[in-house]
Amino acid sequence: MSVILSQTDTTVGFLSQNADALIALKGRDNSKPFLKAVASFKKLQHLQRVPLKYRSLVRHARKTTFILQGNAYRVINNHPHANLIKRYGWLYSTSANESTKQYDENFCRNGAEIIIEDANGFFSSNPSALIKLTHSKYKKLR
Repeated sequence: MSVILSQTDTTVGFLSQNADALIALKGRDNSKPFLKAVASFKKLQHLQRVPLKYRSLVRHARKTTFILQGNAYRVINNHPHANLIKRYGWLYSTSANESTKQYDENFCRNGAEIIIEDANGFFSSNPSALIKLTHSKYKKLR
């Protein structure tokens, strides 16, 4: 699968279902997992069981990444970016920059095979909140 450059709900991002392509493009340590973006809570439930006591929190959260059993997920709905994710079912998502470096538009445009840009162009905003969930604990990491 191709690497897509697109505006996500929080920042400019690289998206793909091929983690190896994202690792090679970013020069990233392959032991570091990627966030998996889905467009609905129902799709998330097919990929990962969410503890019953946190289902409402995850279902209604906006701009929040959840860590469940060592994997990171974000439900992106009610945002134009969700339409892209729906086409694929799920996508790995990562910031559009070389590992440990700042955003460079030339690097991003040259590295992506598909570029999706609307009239607003690309922009960064605050990063998503990061919450780790276990069956008994809720811990805000960012």
